[in-house]
Amino acid sequence: MSGAPKTAPRTAMVLAAGLGTRMRPLTDDRPKALVEVAGRALIDHVLDRLAGAGVERAVVNVHWFADRLERHLADRGRSPDIVISDERAELLETGGGLKKAAPLLGSDPVFVANIDSVWTDNGREGNSALNQLARLWNPSTMDAALLLARREGSIGFEGNGDVFLADDGRLTFRGDAPEAPYAYMGVHICRPDYVADGPDGPFSLSRLWRQSAAAGRLYGCVLDGDWMHVGDPQARDEAEARLAGPG
Repeated sequence: MSGAPKTAPRTAMVLAAGLGTRMRPLTDDRPKALVEVAGRALIDHVLDRLAGAGVERAVVNVHWFADRLERHLADRGRSPDIVISDERAELLETGGGLKKAAPLLGSDPVFVANIDSVWTDNGREGNSALNQLARLWNPSTMDAALLLARREGSIGFEGNGDVFLADDGRLTFRGDAPEAPYAYMGVHICRPDYVADGPDGPFSLSRLWRQSAAAGRLYGCVLDGDWMHVGDPQARDEAEARLAGPG
């Protein structure tokens, strides 16, 4: 662990159950989580980041090519410890997946991470993006704390931005504005019971975030580094080139 604050989550939920349809043909024979960027599976990029931030246990949901993903995770041989949340019967989206996994996550705050984000981190020792997010997190005033990326310079993000960031860290959604400077980059902190009142079956976390933002309880901080949203083969190739550096 590298400088993780004492209050940083030690458990994470890793959302790896998606079909990866935009990533085809790379996902014709594997889950999106096992598509490689710079010689490493997407899920290993994320799990290693989480381990570096002090995460000891990761709950991973599985659906598409679930057996293959489970074998890969069993063979990793390094932190964090892996627990499987099985969504073979029904794909539950972000909110539904977190709700199904809640009994496996415990009651303490958790990191929740997508597997299609790769990033470089310019934070100094002990001040990584995940550590900064953990320092921001305050459950007495927040429902969720989101890690953001600047829209300009990001790879694989198509859109006009998601949110505005106030000086105190509060987030407001773009709404009718033509654009916003920041995009959610795939990692946040919340309590597992945040989704307890959500519907049974599939639902998205974004609707809960909008409610929290309206109540002044959605916060965020910005990545100091390059964000690569690896959602299709072209973005995968661009991410590999970015990680390779000049020349």
